[in-house]
Amino acid sequence: MAVSLSIRLPETTAKALEDVASATKRSKALVLREALERYLAEYADYQAALDRLKNKGNSVISAADLRKRLR
Repeated sequence: MAVSLSIRLPETTAKALEDVASATKRSKALVLREALERYLAEYADYQAALDRLKNKGNSVISAADLRKRLR
């Protein structure tokens, strides 16, 4: 079930949204929905990474060590 939301945007953000929607021939609602979905997915990944980093039981390895392990 879809939920309707109402937001206030600064004029510059609203104009940028309108420009993107126009350039991609998509509705502003679709542009906003996709942007929010991407943000939420990235935020979840970011939180998972922070949780792993804060877990003292997990060791942190360098990029060079990671490359060696992947060979």
